[in-house]
Amino acid sequence: MNRARSRHIARITERHVRRRVFVDGIVQGVGLRPFVYSLATQLRLGGRVGNDARGVVIEIEGSAADAAEFLARLRREAPPLASIEAIRTVSMPPVGATEFVIAESQHDGERSALISPDIATCEACLTDLFTPTNRRFLYPFTNCTNCGPRFTIVRGVPYDRPLTTMAGFPMCPDCTREYHDPRNRRFHAQPISCPSCGPRLQMVDRSGTPQSGDPIQSCAAALRSGHILAVKGLGGYHLAVAATLPRPSRRCAAASTARIGRSRSWRATSPRRAGWRRSTPTKRDC
Repeated sequence: MNRARSRHIARITERHVRRRVFVDGIVQGVGLRPFVYSLATQLRLGGRVGNDARGVVIEIEGSAADAAEFLARLRREAPPLASIEAIRTVSMPPVGATEFVIAESQHDGERSALISPDIATCEACLTDLFTPTNRRFLYPFTNCTNCGPRFTIVRGVPYDRPLTTMAGFPMCPDCTREYHDPRNRRFHAQPISCPSCGPRLQMVDRSGTPQSGDPIQSCAAALRSGHILAVKGLGGYHLAVAATLPRPSRRCAAASTARIGRSRSWRATSPRRAGWRRSTPTKRDC
């Protein structure tokens, strides 16, 4: 029995190689894991891919030729949002793996993984957004592995949903199905959401009290009435004003100029001595 097992292991070793691949750079939150999964299954390689605190770690097992092709295409065909800085490989003993999986992220080690900036909505998601029959019709938080929030929502690395602000929005059955479908462009898209399970727009007054009615229509009406709005979006707040109305435009410009002056004074003087505090411009400032 032991002799037969030894011959089996020897045959596996002769036909197969196993490599552990470390990928560094902007490789989390850019669709690299789904890409690696698709490439490995296409080449009939076994193994796994997962995030860790430094980047992405891959293990592949199969023929030497398929493994070499995988490594060449990994750099050449990586998703456009990825920025691979280094690829390191280590040889490992083959174990006969034939299935490839996306593994759970590893949280140990020095946290040095780079996170992608937020990405503008892609054409495919814009199509979803403006197609009346699509379940994400006019849903403002539509995203996929090729677009959407990244740096704005991250709380830690590895970049996984539990370490983002989306952790408080459990996925509905439809989003869960898309998230786990390798053929779907939302396969392992961490910010995935829809009107049934994701964030929603809300309009609040300067005291933070939610306002009733459609928030888009309410904002449009407020702008037409001369109000200045603080619109929370990716990366912070944007001040919105009807530029055709002179008075609110002047008020907003004056408040912004005053804040820039205070900010310069803050940088030039010790915060404790001067008593300045950093603050985000809001509707109240205008």
